Amino acid sequence: MKSIRNIAIIAHVDHGKTTLVDKIIQESNLLDERKEHKDLLLDSNDLERERGITILSKNVSVVYKDIKINIIDTPGHADFGGEVERVLKMADGVLLLVDAFEGAMPQTRFVLGKAISLGLKPIVVINKVDKENCKPDEVQEQIFDLMYNLGATEDQLDFPTVYGSAKQGWMSSEGWTEPTGTVKPLLDAIIEHIPEAPHFEGPLQMQITSLDYSNFVGRIAIGRVFRGVVHLGENVLLLRKEGAPKKSRVKELFVFTGLGKEKVEQVRSGDICAIVGLNDFEIGDTITDAEHPEALERIAIDEPTMSMLFTINNSPFFGKEGKYVTSRHLRDRLMKETEKNLALRVESTDTEDKFNVFGRGILHLSVLIETMRREGYELQVGKPQVLYKEIDGKKHEPYETLVIDVPEEYSGKVIELVSGRKGDLHIMEPKGDVMHLEFDITTRGLIGLRNSTLTATAGTAVMNHRFREYGIYKGEIPERNKGAIVSMEAGKVSAYSLDRLQDRGRFFVEPQEDIYIGQVIGENTRDKDITANLTKGKKITNMRASGTDDSMKIAPKVQFSLEEAMEYIRDDEYLEVTPLNLRMRKISFRA
Repeated sequence: MKSIRNIAIIAHVDHGKTTLVDKIIQESNLLDERKEHKDLLLDSNDLERERGITILSKNVSVVYKDIKINIIDTPGHADFGGEVERVLKMADGVLLLVDAFEGAMPQTRFVLGKAISLGLKPIVVINKVDKENCKPDEVQEQIFDLMYNLGATEDQLDFPTVYGSAKQGWMSSEGWTEPTGTVKPLLDAIIEHIPEAPHFEGPLQMQITSLDYSNFVGRIAIGRVFRGVVHLGENVLLLRKEGAPKKSRVKELFVFTGLGKEKVEQVRSGDICAIVGLNDFEIGDTITDAEHPEALERIAIDEPTMSMLFTINNSPFFGKEGKYVTSRHLRDRLMKETEKNLALRVESTDTEDKFNVFGRGILHLSVLIETMRREGYELQVGKPQVLYKEIDGKKHEPYETLVIDVPEEYSGKVIELVSGRKGDLHIMEPKGDVMHLEFDITTRGLIGLRNSTLTATAGTAVMNHRFREYGIYKGEIPERNKGAIVSMEAGKVSAYSLDRLQDRGRFFVEPQEDIYIGQVIGENTRDKDITANLTKGKKITNMRASGTDDSMKIAPKVQFSLEEAMEYIRDDEYLEVTPLNLRMRKISFRA
C-alpha cells in the first residue's frame, strides 16, 4: 500500500497557485514529453483562463518518492465559499501560498480561517520572491500574526516556510536568496510535515464532496473514503439529506492519477476516488456499507447574501442570438447548476418564467450568467438585491471587509467615495508605491462602487472584498445619481443624431448599432431619465451650406463588463444577456 498525503492549496487570486501546480506536475514527469505543454493546466474552464481565477476545485495526483500526493486546487474568492468548504474536507493539510510583495490578502484569510477551524496543518509557501521590492521576511511575520488572530493551535503556528518562484520553477526551504532550480524542496516538506492519510478499518464510510458529469455515464460522485474499503461492484447504501436511504451499486471506480483518472478494483480509506453508478445523490451525502449504515456529519455551507431575478428574454431582439430562450430551458439550466454549485439556491416565483436566484455575491452570480451566455442562453436579470435578516426584532444586513490598493494621489478620492456609501476606514498604510486601505462596508454599499472607483482612479485601483458578518441595518445609501437616456425609436443609430446629442451625456451605443424602443442607450448628465431618438438621419438636399459640414467627432461608446452592468442597472431596469451582447432596458416603457 502506497502512503498517501492529501493537500489543498490555498491562495489569493493571482498569487501563482495554478502555476505552482504546473511545475509540480512537470517535476513528477506526468506529462507526455512528445506533446505540447500548456500552462495553467488546472484552469480548464475558459472563464478561469480569461479572468485568471480558479472557480471550480479540481484534483491532481502525483507520485514522489513512492508516496502518492493528492493535490486539491481550491477557489481563492470568498464568493465560492461553498466550493472551499467541501474541498477542505478532503485534505489533511494545506499549502498556504502568498505573494512575497502583497502578503496575505482578504480572500486568503477567508479560506485559511476555514482550514484552521478544521485543524489542518499548514505549510507556508512564499512565492514570487523574484519580484522587485518584495519583502518575504515581513510577509512571513504577517502570516504568523494572521494565523494567531484566526485562533491557530501551537502545532499549526509551528509551520514550516518554503520560499521560491513558481514561475521560474524553484523552491527552497533554506531561504529566499539562493534559487535551487527545482520544486523538490516543497515536495519534501509536504512528505515531512503533512500527516499521512489515516487508514481506518471497519464498515465503509465515504462523503460526497464534489461532482463531475459525463455525457456517457451521467453524474459521477467524488469524495474521500473515510473508513473501510470501497470495492468495484459492491452494493452500498446512500444516506441522503431528504428521503429514505437508497440502495446503489458501484458500477465503476476511479482514483486520480496525474491529470486524469484510472480505473481500479478497490480504494482504501484515506484516498480520494470517483464512483459511477449512483443516482439522486447530493453533495454532503454519505455512501456507507449496506449492512452497517452510519452517516457522516453534513457539510455546512455559507448562506447566500444576495439575490437576483432571472427571467426569459422578452425584448424586441429576443431569439436573434441565442439557442436556448424558453422558460423551460432557463429552469432546467438553473436546476442543473444547483446540483453542483452548493452555495446557489433557486426559487420559483408566482409566474412560470421568473426565478429568484440566491448567491454569495456579484462575482458568484456573474460567473453563472457568463457561463450560461457562452452556452447559448438568452436571459434577462434584474438588479442584485441584498438579503436582510431579522435578529432580535432588528433589521440586519450583510457587512463586508473591503480592501483597496491604489496609488497615493487617488487615495483621497477613494476614501471620499467609500465614505459616501457609509463605509468606515479602519486601516490606511503605504505598501510599496501604493496606499493600502481597509474599510468596513455593507454589501449594499458595494453595489456600483467598483464602477465609480475605477473611473475616479483612472483604472488603477485594485479592489477585493469578503463577507464578514450580519450587522445592524445602516439606513439609506445614495444610489446612482445620473438618469438614463432611453431610446424612443427602433432602428440603426445614426452618427448625425449621436453627434447632435453628445452634450446630453455618455452613450453606450455606436453608429450603425441596432437599438429598440425602451433600450437604455446612455447616461444623462442630470438625475432625470430622458428619451432620445438616435435613428434620425440628416435631411439630404442638393444644397451645400458653407461651414456646416465639418467632420463629426463622436466619443467612443462606454463598454461595460458583465459585473459592471449588473451593478449599474436600477430597480426599474433589466439587463438583457445574450451570447453576443449586453443591453440595458426599462422593464416597462411608454414613449
